Amino acid sequence: MSQALFSLPYFGPLSYYASLIKYDSILIESAENYQKQTYRNRQYIYGANGKLMLNIPVKHSKSKHRSKYIESEIENDFNWQELHFKSLESAYRTSPYFEFYEADIEPLFKKKYTSLFQFNLTCFKTLIELLNLEFKFGMTESYQKEHKTLVDCRNLVSAKKKQINLKSTYHQVFEDKYGFIPDLSILDLLFNLGPESTTYLKSIS
Repeated sequence: MSQALFSLPYFGPLSYYASLIKYDSILIESAENYQKQTYRNRQYIYGANGKLMLNIPVKHSKSKHRSKYIESEIENDFNWQELHFKSLESAYRTSPYFEFYEADIEPLFKKKYTSLFQFNLTCFKTLIELLNLEFKFGMTESYQKEHKTLVDCRNLVSAKKKQINLKSTYHQVFEDKYGFIPDLSILDLLFNLGPESTTYLKSIS
């Protein structure tokens, strides 16, 4: 059985899920340090003016030591959840499947979360159900820099990595204005392709 290790993103880009579906069993890294400028607290969608970043504000640790991802707290002084959902609604209201999935996605932006990790885990579990993905799923108990028995896919949450070159594209809402934008949030694929999203991911994996 193939098994891999993944970090937990804020929904995550297509490349993350195209890799995820290759494995029968996955572990989510729960013991790593939090790192800035990653998909742990950001996602990119296709807005009316092109590529748009949605960023979750995270409280800065006062400690000299790097904070654990699982201990990272969301800054809720302003209503970022309302802003993010309104951005998604504005970007995808006219997409083929936004209304189909709206009842599943909107509640994620209604409940207040303190833990970034727990919020992302809830988003992840929701996406797995919507994509009808089936695999064994667990969490790490301690951090290991290298793994001998697992395929290490933790670098897929790096927002600085080179975008994947897709062999096949799909229709995006504002494609006529700015062309096809690759490797956006999994939500871009879901709202545009709906039930065919998993088939598409398998075709590019």
